[in-house]
Order: sequence, then structure tokens, then C-alpha cells
Amino acid sequence: MEIEKNFSQTKSPFLSYLSSYAKKMKGELKEEPKINYRDAVVSSLGGLIAIIISSSIALALGYPMALAPIGASCVLVFGAHTGPLSQPRHVLGGHFLATISALIIWSLFHRSLITIAIVLAFVLILMILTKTVHPPAAASAIVAINTGAGWGFLGVILLCAGVVILISTVYNNLFQDRQYPRYWI
Repeated sequence: MEIEKNFSQTKSPFLSYLSSYAKKMKGELKEEPKINYRDAVVSSLGGLIAIIISSSIALALGYPMALAPIGASCVLVFGAHTGPLSQPRHVLGGHFLATISALIIWSLFHRSLITIAIVLAFVLILMILTKTVHPPAAASAIVAINTGAGWGFLGVILLCAGVVILISTVYNNLFQDRQYPRYWI
């Protein structure tokens, strides 16, 4: 007991910092919320409708690589429709800023590991500063630069993101206990 007391009193600032740093990684014990199965089915059906229509558009226009970020947007918009990252400003603004930034950087510097990393860092700070954070938009940026999709990719991403928002607005509001969007701007 006395040894532990002496050790805690003689702890260096570095060890104290290291100890508090490690404690942060433990996380916090939290109780998981109960699953609302009806809501899960409603969300899944909405996402199904949105991805079928978006996929048809992306494939018809020759940009199948748009399906990954748009599918991720469907998960957020339908599965977490009340969350701030799912609102139209974030979906459209995030995809627009991320994709156009990636295409500009790709046009100037082409694809490399460093340009991919720079695009991600740039897009992240840009979305934070403009309050348009939407994680799937970062995927749009990575896809745009990694595949060299070209400027047509921007139009397809925006069109598909708009379709997801439109379908979510119509579909979610059919149900009394759901509302989308919570805000537009």
C-alpha cells in the first residue's frame, strides 16, 4: 500500500500523461439501445429503393464506381435520417465539395499515394469549415482520384445524391413517426 502511494507521488509528468492517454482508450460502458425492428425494415426498404434507382442512373451513365459512396449515403440518409450528417446540406454539399476538390487535384497532380492522402486531408478540412461533413463524400473524393473518373463523375455523384435525398424526402415522410429532412440548409 505504501509503495503504491509513493509511486503515485513520484510519477513523472510523462507517466501521468501516458496513464491518462491510455485511460481514454478504454471507452465508456454504455447500454445499447433496443432495436426497433419496424424502423429497421422501413429504413432498409427506403435504402433499397434509393440504391436501385441510383444504381440504374450510375450504370446507365457509365460510372459504376459511384455506387460505393452513394450506397454509403443511403445507409446514413435512411438508417440515421435524423442525424446531422444525413441532412441534404451535408449530402449534396459534402459530395460536391469533395468530388470537385478531388477532380481539381487529380487534374493538376494526377494519381499517387500522396495526392490521395492530400485529397482526403483537404476534403476533411473543407467539409468541416463549410459545415457539410458527410463521410461518404470522402469516399467520392477517393474514388474520383483513384479511378481517374473524370469530370462526368461529378455530375453522376450529384445526380445520384439528389435522387437519394428526393426519395428519402418522399419515402420517410410517408410514415407518421419519421421526418426527413430535419433542415435543408
